[in-house]
Amino acid sequence: MVEHAPAKVNLALHVTGRRADGYHLLDTLVVFTGAGDRVSVCDADTDAFHVEGRFASGLQGESDNLVLRARDLLRELAGNGSPVFIMLEKNLPIASGIGGGSSDAAATLRALRKLWGLSTDDTQLKQAALSLGADVPMCLAATPLVARGIGDELEPATGLPPLAMVLVNPGVAVPTPAVFRALANRENPPLPALPARCGFHDFTAWLAPTRNDLQAPAMSVAPVISDVLAALDNGGAALARMSGSGATCFGLFGSFAQAERAAASIAAAEPSWYVQATATIEKAAADVAH
Repeated sequence: MVEHAPAKVNLALHVTGRRADGYHLLDTLVVFTGAGDRVSVCDADTDAFHVEGRFASGLQGESDNLVLRARDLLRELAGNGSPVFIMLEKNLPIASGIGGGSSDAAATLRALRKLWGLSTDDTQLKQAALSLGADVPMCLAATPLVARGIGDELEPATGLPPLAMVLVNPGVAVPTPAVFRALANRENPPLPALPARCGFHDFTAWLAPTRNDLQAPAMSVAPVISDVLAALDNGGAALARMSGSGATCFGLFGSFAQAERAAASIAAAEPSWYVQATATIEKAAADVAH
């Protein structure tokens, strides 16, 4: 069983409050892309886990990987589950604001549910997935959505146009706790109502006045984020913004060809950066083109 673990992109992220337990309340518009990791699972004599790919070295020797926690969670939930070999192809930067680890965990849950022939329904699986992290339920859905609360209140986002984009990460770690500590205002207005079905230009016009409330504090932690945004702007992006708590940023383009040209230009200028042209998807699948 093979599952695509798509990058999660926060097109807008408004911080609307903070709970008594310290968790921040969010209102975020999320899409998923053809760029992502890949999780493969198969039956085995004993449990085994292997990581390969561009960013595999960042996970070597990690005993508490989210993929393994997802495997153990589903096995406990099902009350059974034969030994499995899991291979993670790690193509996305680690801890970079595009949900790599959460998406890997979600893809593992989807793949093992198929391999083990489990009848676990989506609601039960979503509730269990929340114990792995606030982003895992939305990555389990892997479809355009609005997430509220701590990320666990999900609502489909329908009518969004297909979006070509370039993802850029400068290779700098931005610890999420440090970003939230630098956040000056935790009581911000929520997202406006989503537009009706519209094209690229109308959608980007709606998106422009929305925000990522974590962008400014992340830039105070990692000033290079401003260089990434400038590179996307100079590459012709209709809109450039940071995703999640950073440091990955995205630029939206009117066509995939424009995104590819911008990506090639940025990669040539900054060969050490992660730069990827991609496009949004409607649902995670194993055979994604970009």
